[in-house]
Amino acid sequence: MASDRTIRIGTRGSQLALAQASEVRARLMAAHRLPEDAFAIEVISTSGDRILDRPLSEVGGKGLFTKEIELALIEDRIDLAVHSSKDMATALPDGLEISAFLPREDVRDVFIGRAAPTIAELPSGAVVGTASLRRQAILKRMRPDLEVVIFRGNVQTRLRKLGEGQADGTLLAMAGLNRMEMAAVATEILDPGVFPPAPGQGAICIESRRGDERTRRLVAAIADRPTTVALLAERAFLAELDGSCRTPIAAHATVKGDGTIALHGMILKPDGSEMHQTRREGVAEDAELIGRLAGRTVLEAAGPGFFDGWAT
Repeated sequence: MASDRTIRIGTRGSQLALAQASEVRARLMAAHRLPEDAFAIEVISTSGDRILDRPLSEVGGKGLFTKEIELALIEDRIDLAVHSSKDMATALPDGLEISAFLPREDVRDVFIGRAAPTIAELPSGAVVGTASLRRQAILKRMRPDLEVVIFRGNVQTRLRKLGEGQADGTLLAMAGLNRMEMAAVATEILDPGVFPPAPGQGAICIESRRGDERTRRLVAAIADRPTTVALLAERAFLAELDGSCRTPIAAHATVKGDGTIALHGMILKPDGSEMHQTRREGVAEDAELIGRLAGRTVLEAAGPGFFDGWAT
């Protein structure tokens, strides 16, 4: 595919975000036999990068990591945006769409322990740092005797805080560590059947303007169908629950070789005191329906008022 002008890729400026943008560029270069200088990576600072002293649930949720980048798309300052899929709200701004998902990385969470190598070996009262309500809730359900404190910032910042003794352990995504070649820092890799990931975890998505056929054709060459199907189910589950960073929600869909999809969905109260989960299977063509039905199932099990008082 010939390019008559530079293709502008918008991204956050963290080491992980830049690694993701570079992966998108490399895949596009290979797919279309384009040189590196056909692309320009544009770093855009987001509110989520600047507000580090409060939980996301208190300052606006997922949109904090995307809204400035999406505005750049709307204003035609970039041609495509590269995001971590788990940062994406279920409802996108008018005029924008997700145009591709890259092949998914490892979906698992990892524990990085300073006082002990595993969650089970942490002493009672140990402190674990995380900014994720999902991780907090699952952790508190596993170990209600642990204390959870807010850990915001990029991977390097969280590891620095851990090294300074601000916590006895922290939780991160294996995908991010793999992309930065830092997997060795993990002391325990968590079973996704027990500690399920956030919807979209491990997947890079590309967002573009509706009607921009040039960009649509460009990114179609690197879109991964199994990841797309899995994310359709997970995002439908999230949408049915009206989920955001304000709600502890986990979802993990896998696409099997026979064309079927299996979804594990979970909702919890932030303190881990109550949890509801469901597992559904079906054909890949029904991915969104499977996600919606799974969402309705856990909502019905939780009953009215489950989200009242804290999902605000």
